[in-house]
Amino acid sequence: MSEACAARRERLRERCAAAGAAAALVSRPANIRYLTGTAPEGAVLLLAGAATGSKHPDVLYCVEQPGADGGEVRLDDQLRVRALPASGGDPAVAAAEAVAEAGTGSLAVEEHHLTVARHRAVASVAPRTRLADLGSAVEQQRLIKDEEEISALRIAAEIADQALGELLESILVGRTERHLALELERRLVDHGADGRAFPTSVGTGPNSGRPGHRPTDRRVEEGDFLSVRLGASYHGYRCEIGRTFVIGTSPADWQIELYDLVFAAQRAGREALVPGRACREVDHAARQVLDSAGYTEGLAASTGHGVGLEIGEDPQLAPSAMGKLDACVPVTVEPGVHLPGRGGVRIDDTLVVRPEADGGPELLTITTKELLAL
Repeated sequence: MSEACAARRERLRERCAAAGAAAALVSRPANIRYLTGTAPEGAVLLLAGAATGSKHPDVLYCVEQPGADGGEVRLDDQLRVRALPASGGDPAVAAAEAVAEAGTGSLAVEEHHLTVARHRAVASVAPRTRLADLGSAVEQQRLIKDEEEISALRIAAEIADQALGELLESILVGRTERHLALELERRLVDHGADGRAFPTSVGTGPNSGRPGHRPTDRRVEEGDFLSVRLGASYHGYRCEIGRTFVIGTSPADWQIELYDLVFAAQRAGREALVPGRACREVDHAARQVLDSAGYTEGLAASTGHGVGLEIGEDPQLAPSAMGKLDACVPVTVEPGVHLPGRGGVRIDDTLVVRPEADGGPELLTITTKELLAL
């Protein structure tokens, strides 16, 4: 991992040099983890310039943890960790002071992440350093995953599949949405996850299929739709899976019809995951199936998104999305329909975009999409 992180920092260094930045200050936690393999709370990464990288290693500034020895250690030949005393102030300011002392002429910062107050503090201690915007350079670099990252996502998906599979084998009638969500999250950790990838959603009856539904104390009843959306985090990498089932009895005709429609939309979206395909075209492939059946109102703003160190990364699969898909980009495909007062269906998968020569999109979440009666 240290070699991969060093290579990532070198690519970013070259990009900064091409943009005229002598150094860079990275503050977004997911970006720091991508570039260093770790991300202590509140830490910042000072990336040395291309011309000085060999003489001045990159430095991860963080606040000293209780019981630690403090001082400075090396993570690899080109990365040091400098732990500041707990009362030593903001790591971003300490990094900016080092930039000023070195006489660095320009520093790129993540303006989309720094608060106004933090940006002003950085500028105040390095008044002769020109601050530029690093923009989304690291996020763009994170889009295409290497096989080590995809392997972590694959394990996260296996853990989520295991947790969901075990839940489906237990008694569900009479239990609350909140209880089921907590049990799923416990099972994720039991199977080796760092934790949940995002707050687990469990919806029953009229709550099923509702985007962003937060579990309540409503109890599962026979004949309910039960929709579940969960994800595991493994070594920082996050996957997502969503499934819908019927509780305790054969599904009603309207439930079968609605489920088959959402399944067809989800399949159309999955089949559209081709390198070079416009992101908006993938969204359109799934959305038009629902539109043609009259479910235009109330659809989610997107039918999928990228995943990795964060849930909801780029690319976005939405009508107004820009850009095209690349190979080795993991995304979700997650159309859904919610009928107010009745319930609805969500089907979410995490997949990796692969060329047709490699078998097409790789499905990471493999729990059955058959409409089961539990």
